[in-house]
Amino acid sequence: MPLLILILFIAIMLIGTPVCFAIGSLTAISFMLLRGDYSIIPQKMFAGIDAYTFMCILLFILAADIMSVGGITGSIVRFCESLVGHIRGGLAHVNVLGSMLFAGISGSAIADASGLGPIEIEMMSRGGYPKNFSCAVTAASAIIGPIIPPSNIMIIYATVVGTVSIGKMFLGGILPGILLGAMYMIYCYIVSIKRNYPYNPKAPTINHILKCTWETMPALILPLIIICTISFGVCTATESSAIAVIYSIVVAVAKRNLSLQSFARCCIRSAKATANVLFIIAISTAMGWAITTLQITPRMVAFCLEYIHSPVTFLMFMNVLLLIVGMLLDAAPALLLLVPILLPIARQYGIDEIHFGIVVCVNLMIGNITPPVGMILFVISNVGKIALSALYRAIVPFALVAVATLFIITYIPQSKRSPLNYS
Repeated sequence: MPLLILILFIAIMLIGTPVCFAIGSLTAISFMLLRGDYSIIPQKMFAGIDAYTFMCILLFILAADIMSVGGITGSIVRFCESLVGHIRGGLAHVNVLGSMLFAGISGSAIADASGLGPIEIEMMSRGGYPKNFSCAVTAASAIIGPIIPPSNIMIIYATVVGTVSIGKMFLGGILPGILLGAMYMIYCYIVSIKRNYPYNPKAPTINHILKCTWETMPALILPLIIICTISFGVCTATESSAIAVIYSIVVAVAKRNLSLQSFARCCIRSAKATANVLFIIAISTAMGWAITTLQITPRMVAFCLEYIHSPVTFLMFMNVLLLIVGMLLDAAPALLLLVPILLPIARQYGIDEIHFGIVVCVNLMIGNITPPVGMILFVISNVGKIALSALYRAIVPFALVAVATLFIITYIPQSKRSPLNYS
């Protein structure tokens, strides 16, 4: 039965059905085959999103949108250019560093790709970089958004697990996000030398750097507010996201870039983006009934304990599985469907829940830039006006760099309690 349902799901996805409707169709088919009570579906869907914590997603998206309307995206680009624009591959480095800084505001890869993306692509194209390379850098750097806090997918993971602090997940994502950005920049540096991409070797003056820093200070302060208020127990993640919205409004009003009309448009865009995420969460929660009824979790636990004898091997198996799933599914439904199955196995091997969560989140974000689905690739193809076929070819090296970074994160854990910290 599980194999039949899996085949049906793949078939539904291959005909081009959107993810949420594919999972919804699969849920309905599962209830029919397993003779479940259909009245459970709306109950499960409501229960899946009836969580106060999910307010974070809406509020972080709203804060990022308000900051973008307030003109902060342009100042982030100028600040990054003042720091790394004079290095070989300078504008590519600006692109990556800009995404790392914007990650501290948005928590969303799509927000990064659609907000900073057009600015970064135009900047690199005017600087003499090929369109396909510019779009590939923009797509690859966008996935840093949900790794460096705040992170929408980490909020979903912590809510699904129930025993994990959102604040600790945020803190756990800082170093992996910085590492991924650094690996991208090393690759861009090597490629820029090899292909002789243009750059401005003239280093900026101290006064110019200080001026750009001052203009970008509101964007630099916001991530510190979020991390510090959560880490020091001043407020919860939801309360911190509300503070982020208030702070964003104050900054945008101070810059005289926010009107009642633009604020209303920000609220509508944020509501639409959040509705998409919450609908996927609701449908995936209903699908959890079929997973429980089919006893997939205990069967997977038994299989792994019988054939996999170390946490190192299990993590390798998990990474390969998630990389394949990430090519077909968006991060949110993949988290909701697979974490309840894989986490009990990880616990059996003594793997820390925070380390497990970071590995899963990074893995699934790589799926966002991996063909054939790759949600970010569709966004960048649209905003960058480039054919998907050209973007697919250009993104492959960046996906490989991201996979190499993933294995570093997997086997060099931050937690001292991890079973991988043995000699």
